[in-house]
Amino acid sequence: MRVVVIGGSGHIGTFLVPRLVRAGHEVINISRGTRVAYLPAPEWDQVRQVVADRAQHDAAGTWGEVVTALEPDVVVDLVCFTLTSATALVEALRGKVDHLLHCGSIWRHGPSRTLPIAEGSDSTEPPVGQYGIEKDRIARMLKDETAAGGLVTTSLHPGHIVGPGWHPIGPLGNLDPGVWTRLSQGGVIEVPGSGTEAMHHVHADDVAQAFERAIERRDAVAGEDLSVVAPTALTVRGYIAIAAGWFGQQATASGVGWDRFAELTTPEHAEVSWDHLHRNHVMSIDKARTLLGYAPRYQPEAAVLESVRWLIENGELDVVRPLVA
Repeated sequence: MRVVVIGGSGHIGTFLVPRLVRAGHEVINISRGTRVAYLPAPEWDQVRQVVADRAQHDAAGTWGEVVTALEPDVVVDLVCFTLTSATALVEALRGKVDHLLHCGSIWRHGPSRTLPIAEGSDSTEPPVGQYGIEKDRIARMLKDETAAGGLVTTSLHPGHIVGPGWHPIGPLGNLDPGVWTRLSQGGVIEVPGSGTEAMHHVHADDVAQAFERAIERRDAVAGEDLSVVAPTALTVRGYIAIAAGWFGQQATASGVGWDRFAELTTPEHAEVSWDHLHRNHVMSIDKARTLLGYAPRYQPEAAVLESVRWLIENGELDVVRPLVA
């Protein structure tokens, strides 16, 4: 099939586009042309690159024309963040494309009530923050579109995406690189809250696997929402202990109040920590396993370690002791 990937040069596309080429699909990648995939792969030589700025075309009302002009059988939208943009694309694709796959987020769910969180359950509060609210609105619109007999759609909702080439969400729920320096020394790490809060990571290649399988199993996942995460999740204190062990060190979490934590870090890091930890997400992948045969290869700690190793080897993290893992 001819598969158009919107935003295929990023985290997921780095792994998804080569997978699709290897599966025999004709692949077209639409991006702003400002970067290349995080990892090289020979399959990219077979990919047609189309440079287009979605924001500009959305503003002009011409984005759907850009996509449909490529005459795709399948569209994989990895970079849609508003209901307005998603609705315009659906209206342009309806009756012209066999399948639209949307990349959502587990943040379509609000703070947890019960764990694990299953799709369609009342396990969470309503979504919070504009990003999560919009992702939830998009997913609901797509489900309604397919249920009404319109465009066939599928929404996949990754957790915190990890992979070589970028910084992972760290043990404090933020992107503070100094955390890794401290972990390489061992000792006590002040954490906000109790340290039992959870984060659910996923390796980018496992997300790519889910998208590839969803293309293969269109009828099984028509109109469905599926969470795509690692088989397990990490708590703050568990993450700290595991990560310190990569450096041959021991570290423990010492809980402090959020006000005190805000004094120990920057406003930006404190805000990002709150965003990740107060949701306390642990997602079920039973539905993805059943409908897709989803079989993630990476436990979350293995995915994060791969990312951290790449960052150290490429001079993007300062650590006191080398990795021993």
